Amino acid sequence: MNKYIVSLVLLIVCSSLWAQKKKDILLTIDGAPVYASEFKRVYSKNLELVQDDSQKSVDGYLELFIDYKLKVAEAYKQKLNETPEYKREFKKYEDQLSRGYLYEDNLSEELVKEAYERGLEEVEASHILVRSSYNDLPKDTLKAYDKIKEAQVKARKGEDFSALVKEYSEEPGAAERGGALGYFSSFKMVYDFETAAFNTPVGEISDIVRTQFGYHIIKVTNRRKRAPQISVSHIMIIEKKENPTFNAEERINDLYAKIQQGESFASLAKQFSDDKGSAKKDGELRAFTKGDLRSPEFENEAYSLQNPGDVSKPVKSEFGWHIIKLNKRFPIPSFEDEKESLLKQIEKSERSKLIDDAVNNKIKTKYSFKKGVDFMPYFMEKVSDSILKRDWHYAPIPSSENKKLFTIGETSYTFDDFAKYLETQQKGMRALSSKRAMLNDAYQAFEDTTIKDYFRKNLEKENEKYGATINEYRDGLLIFDVMNENIWGKAKKDTIALKSYYDTHKDSYKTGERIKGVIVSAPEKALAEEAKKLMSQGITSEAIKEKLNKDKVNVIISEGLFELDDRALPAGFNPREGVSEIFEKDASFIVVSTVEIVPPGIKTFDETKGRVISDYQNYLEKTWMQELHNNHTVEVNKKTLKKVKKELKS
Repeated sequence: MNKYIVSLVLLIVCSSLWAQKKKDILLTIDGAPVYASEFKRVYSKNLELVQDDSQKSVDGYLELFIDYKLKVAEAYKQKLNETPEYKREFKKYEDQLSRGYLYEDNLSEELVKEAYERGLEEVEASHILVRSSYNDLPKDTLKAYDKIKEAQVKARKGEDFSALVKEYSEEPGAAERGGALGYFSSFKMVYDFETAAFNTPVGEISDIVRTQFGYHIIKVTNRRKRAPQISVSHIMIIEKKENPTFNAEERINDLYAKIQQGESFASLAKQFSDDKGSAKKDGELRAFTKGDLRSPEFENEAYSLQNPGDVSKPVKSEFGWHIIKLNKRFPIPSFEDEKESLLKQIEKSERSKLIDDAVNNKIKTKYSFKKGVDFMPYFMEKVSDSILKRDWHYAPIPSSENKKLFTIGETSYTFDDFAKYLETQQKGMRALSSKRAMLNDAYQAFEDTTIKDYFRKNLEKENEKYGATINEYRDGLLIFDVMNENIWGKAKKDTIALKSYYDTHKDSYKTGERIKGVIVSAPEKALAEEAKKLMSQGITSEAIKEKLNKDKVNVIISEGLFELDDRALPAGFNPREGVSEIFEKDASFIVVSTVEIVPPGIKTFDETKGRVISDYQNYLEKTWMQELHNNHTVEVNKKTLKKVKKELKS
């Protein structure tokens, strides 16, 4: 009891300290607080990125920080946070960042371990299926359950399972094969079925298991260790029913004789195999394990081969005649080797629903989730069959009919909230033949989305690190959008303003002496000499490339106007018309052909357009920032600033 009280007191003290830290207001913009904790965090994080030493002091960086916050405030003023593009981009990042907090328990690890351990074994089983949908009416569900229960009772009394399959199973083709499924391992069956099979001892009948297909009972007939993967090549000859030009068995025996005489397996596969896909690859098939190919004859023969290079005698399967060559046996991978791929398989399989359900239950417990009125009767009556075509149109639900659907935390969601969701999301829903089924799917998705969004919203308040990270991203997106809207976009699109700026600032775009010509860079002196010879003959750059870059890129050619300090020009180059000597530069050999020496002057607008755009953007930003300072009220808390300076120095 005392330990509990101490823990509670510590929790209250820590919470109070965090709240107190957050209450230290450094400044306000139009009355909205900006906390000292945020400034200290970004100052410590970004100080090394600041290039101007005068801005590395707290006062200097504070100016940058205020400009940053003014841009964010302006973005909100322009409602850029309400654009579909912003919402989509932010939601994408929020989902990604919050995932680590949503799925932080050990369930994923447990499922990976379970999948690996099951994957070391294979179960042989037969089953009986009685079809039933999760959206069936209760009376139909009960009827299906009673039928499978009857079959289970008889099976557990020892009645012949194959006979029971014929009597009860509703799976197409099950009667002919006695319900047999062959051997399977993890991920080969739906998860609930797999679990029931692995939990049932050999020779016994499972408990009743329900899947999306209906109700099952399973008889486990054998278990064995998983066979290691093998890689084989094969030559296949199909027995043609119509107009055969040869006897398939004779042909496969002739090919086997050729292999025994030393002829190339790969060559014969390419020339004669009827499996055209593998024939192109010397007969090689994708690596497999027992059960993957659904051909026991082929698999058994392949696994009987002991050493790489061993070749089987001709063997017949349901596909045709084969000669099989063993290429490689793979060892069973360790847990660590398979962990990553198993996790990806889990995320793509129905196992992921277990993780999702656990997450949802955790959120519901934390925030006291409470169900309200059952939505189904009302929506079955009010939603038309147009929902089946995913073309239903929402109409506001009258307040007298707008019941509470569920409550999480202090927020309640109503029938009307669900109706809006249904209209906006119906296009992405899977098409079903039952209105009840579609409404049920939509509700589950609505509940799932809503409670996770509630978790994310509260996570920002409850977890300081997450809140800081998501806020930085939110502000960063808004700053990009507000800068693009007010500075970058304007500078690129407004050609008239750009040219006007250029005309006013021409003196800023002066240039020294330049050359107009061609620079050739070669890795070897002999190539540079050959290039020099061609240049002296007046051969064009394209023709030089064509001649010297036949098999590979030997020379790199640059052509145009070059300032004398251009990095492409070699040290010691003196401009004069004609072809230069060969210069050695950074392990390359350089030749320069000067067509014209251009005297000093002012660059044309087109020559310097990139720099003009950059300068004009800087001019626009400077003017715009002055407007922001004039249009927004910034007040710095001197007392808090003094405290911040002291803390950052210590």
